[in-house]
Amino acid sequence: MTYFSPTDLIINPDGSSYHLNIRPEQLCDTIFMVGDPERVEKVSCHFDRIYYKIHKREFVSHFGELAGKPIGVLSSGIGADNVEIVMNELDALANIDFETRIEKSQKRSLNLIRMGTSGSIQEDILVDSILISEAAIGFDNLAQFYDFSSDKSLPQKDLDQFCEQIGYPLPIYGAKASNQLVRLFSQDAHFQDAFLGTTLTAPGFYAPQGRTVRMNSVLPDFLKDCSATLVGKSKITNIEMETSAYYAFSGVLGHEMISLNAILANRKTLQFSTNPEKQISQLIQKAIALFS
Repeated sequence: MTYFSPTDLIINPDGSSYHLNIRPEQLCDTIFMVGDPERVEKVSCHFDRIYYKIHKREFVSHFGELAGKPIGVLSSGIGADNVEIVMNELDALANIDFETRIEKSQKRSLNLIRMGTSGSIQEDILVDSILISEAAIGFDNLAQFYDFSSDKSLPQKDLDQFCEQIGYPLPIYGAKASNQLVRLFSQDAHFQDAFLGTTLTAPGFYAPQGRTVRMNSVLPDFLKDCSATLVGKSKITNIEMETSAYYAFSGVLGHEMISLNAILANRKTLQFSTNPEKQISQLIQKAIALFS
């Protein structure tokens, strides 16, 4: 099996992963993923017990127990570049022996549930609703460095045609959520009113999401063009900054991943939630309820 050198797989002196600071024995199979480090405690307060609290940079993780089963929550910070770190290190913790640096012959699959915020780019996707991302398209630069081909990848011809229609000159990638997690959440009573959609993952918050402050965008119609153009037979429903990377890495590495979005804004109607913290809290409670 493959050996990973100390410069490829950096392990801290205490045997933990370089950025996440998690040791292999602390890892559990089901982990809630959030962006904001301050949101970690808002999830773990619902656990029955917390065994480990770990904090390094923007990566905060709590591991404990819920309804007699191991459970965790981890913050990634903002953006697909941070997800790249998180997914590589989580997979290494699960599937590489940190003592020998050799890939394990028997692979371990993690269940990862992102709970995040997002903005709708379709008028009928309402503010303060929940959207389950069935698929996501990445406009970050990860596609220039990774081969994301897997059975969860979106057809490249659909992505190429989409880029041609909106006049976007750079490579993009797309991947689907875990089928079993989509079924689990979409069929649950807590999510009966949730929308299903295809998510656009942007490489920034301002111009890449159609916002201008003091600098003008060179693609002023980007958001309008994306909302009006189909990817295959699907329209893009919402926009955020992490989901596509989670789906692409999970598809290649063999993990189950889903992204649950609290819709705080509607970019078509120019509405924003009057109580965003309440919406995030409700999303957390509904997701936790499936594991209680």
